[in-house]
Formats: sequence, structure tokens, C-alpha cells
Amino acid sequence: MAGEFDRAATAPVERIARALAGHALSKNAEGDLGSAGEAVNALWPDYTDAALAALRTLREPSGRMLAVGDADIWDRMIRAAIEDETISES
Repeated sequence: MAGEFDRAATAPVERIARALAGHALSKNAEGDLGSAGEAVNALWPDYTDAALAALRTLREPSGRMLAVGDADIWDRMIRAAIEDETISES
């Protein structure tokens, strides 16, 4: 099953933090920057606490999620994402 999916090059916390930073900074969302890429690269670490909070809320799957997947696997995957120490420093 794992071979069917692409593997991310960055840790989930970093990806979520980057998405949150982009949302806060980009003109396409709540920010005012027309091109937020450089700012996101510089500021995403400031969003890691919020990213971890988002991951923690996902520890408990919804009923719909449980209907299509295994709760124990989900729990292990989310906990691994929270504990992941491979956050890029680039």
C-alpha cells in the first residue's frame, strides 16, 4: 500500500506551518503580499506551534474517517507526525 503514494520530502509539521504562514501572508488569503514565497520561507518556523496544535486536533478521527480506515493506524501516523524531528532547517 505504501508504494501507491508519493512520500513527502518535508515533515508534516513543516508543511502545515508553511501552509499557515502562506495563508497569513499571501494576498490570495488573509495577507497583503502579492508574492509570499520568500516570506513564507523565512517565517514558517513561527507557525510550528499552530501546526502542532492542528495535528493534535486530528488525533481523533471523525466518524466518516473511521468508516473508511483503521483508527489505530491513523493514531500511530498522527502521533509520528507530531513526534517527527525531521523538520527542515532550510
